Amino acid sequence: MIFLSLLYGCNSKEESSTDVKYSQPRVIAEYPHDSDAFTQGLEFFNERLFESTGLFGESSIREISLESGSVIEFEMLDPNLFGEGITFMDGNRILQLTWKAGKALIWKFDPLELIGSWEYEGQGWGVCHSENGYLVMSDGSDSLFFRDPETFEIVDSINVTLNGEKVEKLNELECDDEKIWANIWQTDQIVEINPTTGYVTHVLDASNLPVERDSLDSGAVLNGIARIPGSDNFLITGKLWPKIFEVNFNDN
Repeated sequence: MIFLSLLYGCNSKEESSTDVKYSQPRVIAEYPHDSDAFTQGLEFFNERLFESTGLFGESSIREISLESGSVIEFEMLDPNLFGEGITFMDGNRILQLTWKAGKALIWKFDPLELIGSWEYEGQGWGVCHSENGYLVMSDGSDSLFFRDPETFEIVDSINVTLNGEKVEKLNELECDDEKIWANIWQTDQIVEINPTTGYVTHVLDASNLPVERDSLDSGAVLNGIARIPGSDNFLITGKLWPKIFEVNFNDN
């Protein structure tokens, strides 16, 4: 905690774990999405949109067209690997987690090509690159791990709580200035997390999204968050969803 306080800076007024905003995302636009894509991660690099997909034998990393939903370029993972979250490490490297293999894949793009990997203990779920340079990783628990971007070693961790209660099943992550957004697996909730305290400061209920859930597979849950560059809006989608939604998180 001392490390993270120095990393992100201390607030003059300590935030209370009870200072929580509740809202629903306001839909700005809808875009087509590959309904066969088991979305595990969504990430912008400048104006280009990248996606990680999961399932054994079907996992991939891909660049997609937001407007058409088509795949511009893709690479399949080893069939023994289950793809998870992605984030950009720098101008030409993408980090992609895997679920239970304990392996983080390092890709370059133009063209997409696997150039290396790191090993880690435990499961890999979501990952994002913080403004302070550290890689933030989830493993499906209530913990977030801060990793060195050069070695992938853990340098610190926090436990996430909402009004004093653990928030577990933290999944896909999006680092956004001095906060972290996280999908909560198997729910319609997205939470905003203070990376210093671990407190949830904003809870989004995305059950209002216009998706015909009754027609979807049981595993087709909300997953995937990407901040649109130069905008206050985000893209969100789900595993096997036929749409990506452009939304604003600031509606009460």
